[in-house]
Amino acid sequence: PGWNMQIGYAYYSGDIGGEREIPIGGVTSVGLTGTFDMLTFTGLYIWDTGGGRWNFASMATIPFIDVEADADVRLGPITGTRSDSDSGLFDAFFAPVIASYHIDQLRHVSLSLYIYAPTGDYEAGRLANPSLNNWTFSPTVGYTQLFQKGTLEWSTTTAVDIYTEVEDTDYQNGAVLRVDSLLVKRFGNGWGIGGVGGWIEQIEDDDSAIADRLDGFKGHSLALGPIATYAKKWDGGQVEFSARWLKEFDVENRLKGDPFMLSASITF
Repeated sequence: PGWNMQIGYAYYSGDIGGEREIPIGGVTSVGLTGTFDMLTFTGLYIWDTGGGRWNFASMATIPFIDVEADADVRLGPITGTRSDSDSGLFDAFFAPVIASYHIDQLRHVSLSLYIYAPTGDYEAGRLANPSLNNWTFSPTVGYTQLFQKGTLEWSTTTAVDIYTEVEDTDYQNGAVLRVDSLLVKRFGNGWGIGGVGGWIEQIEDDDSAIADRLDGFKGHSLALGPIATYAKKWDGGQVEFSARWLKEFDVENRLKGDPFMLSASITF
């Protein structure tokens, strides 16, 4: 029970080739390059529920983003090269209740609903917006299995992102399935190494006049990469640092790049 605070940083630079049209901000482009820097501040509170199999937590994240985009934009018969950038508060998200069930000391399951609110600024027609300008609801299931007396961890989360319509552009994003998994071996000196992987699969077509012309514009992506961690404990608390890098491949109708993430979690 108690508070867990996390600071995270993510860098991503990716592009979509110019072989087909791409819907963005209510217009279409032929080719797109985007660069994103995101800083997040997360608070997680684990409720004191005693020593039973169930325990509960609540969390909220405030993100800030800097985004740059370059594209050959098409508006009717007119095509031109455009560059855009913006920064500020991104879409905050929270989970009112994260319910965890401890099957035993080595196996754990979590159930949660993450809610993303359109708290950032948005302007139709812009390439770079610090907001998706819709509500997103992400029911999520997590599973953790510990091996080798708890020093080897395998964790996987599966979520479905369900979006509301972007009213400013009459664009409805289709639901997206996400699976993220990591395998980490931790050592007595506090260090840990392992691998991470991710799978993104859009399970519904996008819905709009532009999306219909682009045959639903369903996206897909796979990614793999290494992870390194370091943890330091003291009486009543712990801090853990994590760094991961992923290489995206088998990408369709999404930006393709190499995301890099850093985080520091403090438990007290």
